[in-house]
Amino acid sequence: MPHIKYLQCMICGKTYQPDEVKYVCPDHGNEGILDVVYDYDAIAQAITPASLAENPDPTIWRYKPMLPVAPDAAVPPLTVGGTPLYDAPRLAAGLGLKHVWVKDDGREPTASFKDRASAIAIVKAQEMGAKVITTASTGNAAAALSGLAASVDQPNVIFVPASAPQAKIAQLLTFGSTVMLVDGTYDDAFELCLEAADAFGWYNRNTGYNPYMSEGKKTVSYEICEQLGWDAPDVIFVSVGDGCIIGGVYKGLYDLMQLGWIDHMPRIIGVQAEGSNYLAEAWEKGEDVLTKPPIQAHSVADSISAGLPRDRLKAMRAVRESDGAFVTVSDEAILAAIPELAQKTGVFAEPAAAAAYAGLRKAVDLGLVSPEERIVVLSTGSGLKDVASAMKAAELTSAQPHHVRPSLEDVKRALGQ
Repeated sequence: MPHIKYLQCMICGKTYQPDEVKYVCPDHGNEGILDVVYDYDAIAQAITPASLAENPDPTIWRYKPMLPVAPDAAVPPLTVGGTPLYDAPRLAAGLGLKHVWVKDDGREPTASFKDRASAIAIVKAQEMGAKVITTASTGNAAAALSGLAASVDQPNVIFVPASAPQAKIAQLLTFGSTVMLVDGTYDDAFELCLEAADAFGWYNRNTGYNPYMSEGKKTVSYEICEQLGWDAPDVIFVSVGDGCIIGGVYKGLYDLMQLGWIDHMPRIIGVQAEGSNYLAEAWEKGEDVLTKPPIQAHSVADSISAGLPRDRLKAMRAVRESDGAFVTVSDEAILAAIPELAQKTGVFAEPAAAAAYAGLRKAVDLGLVSPEERIVVLSTGSGLKDVASAMKAAELTSAQPHHVRPSLEDVKRALGQ
């Protein structure tokens, strides 16, 4: 059995055994998000940094004793996790910093970070004998679930806004999902997905509702710290929409602190688009996210556009408990970050992923980081997810292809020789 003590409501603190509730605390309806609380003494008996060093498995399943799945649970065959952490000295130098790394989760099987959560969702759904699994998404979580489900022949139904980038919709259709294009916002898709899952008895993968999604996303923190020799960074930059990724980043670091594998909690800085700044605004004004009404969200970074962040309790905890901060960046800054990140590191990021780097630039301007600090930028998705935005970003740099005839003389002309 997993090393879970209980599930705890983020609002009232009430605890439940995993078989007592399916998703949320019944005292708070759909808002009663639960946190998975572990028996760290038992985990420490099952896994150590030394045993990990001898484990050839590069995927998230190398951390199985730290996850909410049974030791003998069958897992999807796709290689989820084990993404590279690149040292980025040119990126650092351009900002007057000394130590910056980029964690490239665009290298996941469906080209986004969301594969980490969807892998857990598949295991939990099959554990419950679910015939159908569903989720709502702006695109990446949908594609992640779609691809992971295809790998194990798991029927699934996906709800996405009709405005989602074509590349993401193409993934869903190619993987064979049943796709519901919702004429509305992500929030509309989320609510419709909840209704449908309840009406038809489908397993619900939605973040900010299914407590186990944070547990898949936390594996990125395990990897970062292991890749740095268990010497945790000082600051981690994370783009934020629904709040589940940043909540997972914190949870993974918290686990490592409880186990004594790292000796300090990195500051977590959440980056939001100016047009989707619900959490940044709540943090700055000290507002209660349980009563703060939704906003009208809009951003070129579709993956972090959310009028009502569903995992807002865990997101706020991540920033407050790590002594971190929220920063906001403009769509222009997000687009500008795409080619800069690509040209200085070779990492091609979609807008939501590049937002994390734009946030680092903003934090430098605000004096939120110091030159000596060790900083990780989490890049959550491939630029191939949204080629239209990548082209806009390239245009901002005045980059243009040279049109030449098939002759060397024309090449010389284009080169100014």
